[in-house]
Amino acid sequence: MTANGTILVVDDDTAHRTMLRTLVSGWGYAIDEADDGGAAIDRVRQQAYDLVLMDVRMLKVSGLEALAAIKKLNPAIPVVIMTAYSSVETAVDALKQGAHDYLTKPLDFDKLKITIERAMEHTRLKEENRRLRESLGRRLDRSRIIGRSPAMVKLLDTVSQVAPSEATVLITGESGTGKELVAAAIHFNSSRRDGPFVQLNCAAITETLLESELFGHEKGAFTGAERRREGRFHQADGGSLFLDEVSEMPLSMQVKLLRVLQEREFTRVGGDAPVRVDVRLIAATNRHLPDLIAAGKFREDLYYRLNVVGLIVPPLRERREDIPLLVQHFLEAFAQRNRKLIKGVTPQAMDGLIRRGWPGNVRELMNAVERAVVLARTDYLPMEDFALVPAEEPSRDASAPSPIGADENLALDEIEKTTILRALESTGGNKSETARRLGITRRTLHKKLKAYGVMK
Repeated sequence: MTANGTILVVDDDTAHRTMLRTLVSGWGYAIDEADDGGAAIDRVRQQAYDLVLMDVRMLKVSGLEALAAIKKLNPAIPVVIMTAYSSVETAVDALKQGAHDYLTKPLDFDKLKITIERAMEHTRLKEENRRLRESLGRRLDRSRIIGRSPAMVKLLDTVSQVAPSEATVLITGESGTGKELVAAAIHFNSSRRDGPFVQLNCAAITETLLESELFGHEKGAFTGAERRREGRFHQADGGSLFLDEVSEMPLSMQVKLLRVLQEREFTRVGGDAPVRVDVRLIAATNRHLPDLIAAGKFREDLYYRLNVVGLIVPPLRERREDIPLLVQHFLEAFAQRNRKLIKGVTPQAMDGLIRRGWPGNVRELMNAVERAVVLARTDYLPMEDFALVPAEEPSRDASAPSPIGADENLALDEIEKTTILRALESTGGNKSETARRLGITRRTLHKKLKAYGVMK
């Protein structure tokens, strides 16, 4: 299977089927083919597909007959029906029988690509929900959110208290700390656990598309809007909506989000009828919102609406005692995935991992462990396999007296300096990106670098 998924193309027109195979495989999908509805049923019975793209009219077994059988075999698989303009009524019947969508012939290739992508996204969201339900269950399982440090114990205790409520939650923390896992824990330990858990990264959507993604649109609202489409708020009705990187939302959209939080209703793009929803909002950001408010880039009233309950996910450097637990967890997972027998890491490697600054936090640690597992040649991983340079302890003259607490302060200063300089190096000297990754303002970064003598 390719990274994008596998599609079964069903059409008794050999030329049309060949054209679809060439076109869709060029978009990064693996293609399997069937020349009749009966053959399609047999293929679905034998293996799993991410999508079925099927014609309605076929000589032996029609698309509608095949659709009914496929839905019995695998109700979760999305089926997109292709039909001629004169058979639109048949396509509507197909939607009633469980088809994901329909396309009219001759096919609009841009529309075909968008339809496939949305169907795949729908499948991905359902699979993510299934995995999250299995991993987190109906009770807060602390063995899944790994951490026994005081900082993590405090966070998880707060999550246990917040989850059963209906309060809006704002999760803050540096990139790579696991904010999305905390959001999932809140949802799946709430009374909404049986409802949908819908996620949207605000930074990944352009401003022109964000409104439609959040609120949906009516048919004819803009060029290409050929039918009504429901947005994420509607999809999350009865459950929770997690907005990641909410700080990247433009001011125009912040106003509309504030209205939804206040009124519990919204209007689709191109529509005028209000739509009421029952959604719990969980938001996250790696930026300091008060600084954005001061700069006029984030609304203060929205901040207070989001921050009814605020949770801070600690960076990995503030929970170093959790690193051995995380390393072992990732090591077991990646060793199994790569079919390798690895017993652990050497004491020297573990010491180096614990002392490292980890500007990329848990995500960076996970990537480092995966790399080490892939490169492993021994039962116990040495530091060289991690391709990391261990942080050094700050040196001083052991015979020289020092005031109480001086060693601790020096160590913290050195850790902070090492973390900042490594983050700066990883961004190629980009100070704005470095500040964003560290969760501090550019002004604060400038002061730190000046104190280190890096810049004047």
